[in-house]
Amino acid sequence: MSYRIKLVLFLACAIAVLFLFNTAYQGLNTLSRLNVVEAERDQWQRPSDVIQALHLRPGNLVVDLGCGSGYFTLKLSPPVGKSGSVLAEDIRRFPLVFLWFRKFLTNERNVKVLHGEPSDPHLPIQSVNAVLIANTYHEFTDSGSILVHVYRSLASEGRLVVVDRGPQPVEAGSRETAREHHEVSPEQVENELRHAGFEIVSRQDCFIESDPSNEAWWLIVARKP
Repeated sequence: MSYRIKLVLFLACAIAVLFLFNTAYQGLNTLSRLNVVEAERDQWQRPSDVIQALHLRPGNLVVDLGCGSGYFTLKLSPPVGKSGSVLAEDIRRFPLVFLWFRKFLTNERNVKVLHGEPSDPHLPIQSVNAVLIANTYHEFTDSGSILVHVYRSLASEGRLVVVDRGPQPVEAGSRETAREHHEVSPEQVENELRHAGFEIVSRQDCFIESDPSNEAWWLIVARKP
């Protein structure tokens, strides 16, 4: 092998190694910032109350629908225990990659990452005990289809907990407005849940009176009969 070829191979390997180190550094830096943001979110999001509304037990199968990077996913893991499972679903691959690394670093072996579609989260049928949709419902482009799949996935008496930001009075209205402003009214969601066959267990229109952006959050607990 000539000197030039060896030199080219050496430079290519060096560049590849530098790229991998830089990618790893950026990833760890992002994870570190994410932990800080989530620690701040703990102060106002009321995660323990959200999880309590799911009525989880050891051995349960729970879904975090629209999980993002796993804020709630990692908190759902301890309540269901080693004999239970957490399905973390999202339609975006990038946050799921971060969640996969996070569950690996925290050794949460009962967490499974699931890539869904805008109209189909690909959930198992009639075997899920609870589903959480947190800060995601307003993003749905086809909430009717999503609710059909959620309903089919739940076992009898299975719970669905939806928590999201409520709209400002002047901005309440269409689903396009909800997605644009990252908010949706509890009235609209309750109507859609009832239409999908769910029974409403409870509804708190002022679950969180004000977040860091001065927005109010509501929480609805529903169940499959």
